[in-house]
Amino acid sequence: MSGRKPILLVTGAGGQIGQELVRMKDAPFEIVGMDRGQLDITKSAECVAVIGSLKPDVVVHSAAYTAVDKAESEPEAAWEVNVAGTGNVAKAAESVGAMFCYISTDYVFNGQGSVPYSENHETDPQTIYGKTKLEGEKMAARWSSKLFIVRTSWVYGKYGHNFVRTMLRIAQSKREISVVNDQLGSPTYTADLVSKLLELIHSELYGTYHISNSGQCSWFEFAQAIFKEAEVKGVTVFPCTTEQFPRPAPRPKYSVLGHSALIQAGFSPLRHWREALRDFMSDA
Repeated sequence: MSGRKPILLVTGAGGQIGQELVRMKDAPFEIVGMDRGQLDITKSAECVAVIGSLKPDVVVHSAAYTAVDKAESEPEAAWEVNVAGTGNVAKAAESVGAMFCYISTDYVFNGQGSVPYSENHETDPQTIYGKTKLEGEKMAARWSSKLFIVRTSWVYGKYGHNFVRTMLRIAQSKREISVVNDQLGSPTYTADLVSKLLELIHSELYGTYHISNSGQCSWFEFAQAIFKEAEVKGVTVFPCTTEQFPRPAPRPKYSVLGHSALIQAGFSPLRHWREALRDFMSDA
């Protein structure tokens, strides 16, 4: 990647990861973001026309149907975006020789593990969202010869809706909050995620990678940490079970991702989630 600044196209530019990428300062790429209004990924001809015109060197495909509960009652809509849409973008990217980076999720696993999931661990999604994201991975692999699959978990950052913002909002009107304590994962700060993502893309070491902040916690412990770092006073967080907070889509009990592929490729894993949260709070 020498000479001119290579062009990196971000789909889903209105989402958490997309916005973080588009607003990056001093990136080694010319970053072009497109949201749903600018690029409808469910329309194959539109993908071919837009990507054919732009001729990006890299496509980061962060556009997705992410409404986990809603997907249970709208499987066709989730499939159209996460599977067919991914195929459309991957195929168009391949036609201009672009690298393709597909953003995936911990939901491709069954959530019943007890040690961090390796990149080659057997997939077994338990939700429509997880199933369509896994099929999206397969669709990307079908069309792209220069492919990164990046799975991440428990994402939060400056932009869009996320758990951190939800907790801080609720704390403005409630003194007591109950949060599930029997689901474990690794909160991932979007700024850390996209920084490592660009490092990975620049290397051209294609493959499947897990990128999440190091360490693990429950949602309850995450909420406690959020209030501590934000110096929120007078709010008590109570632990509860998943059964006490039923949702249409089952939530993984264990979502911790291992980082062996990153390490084997010579990259350092992301810092501890608590340190990342502290930085996010000081910058928010």
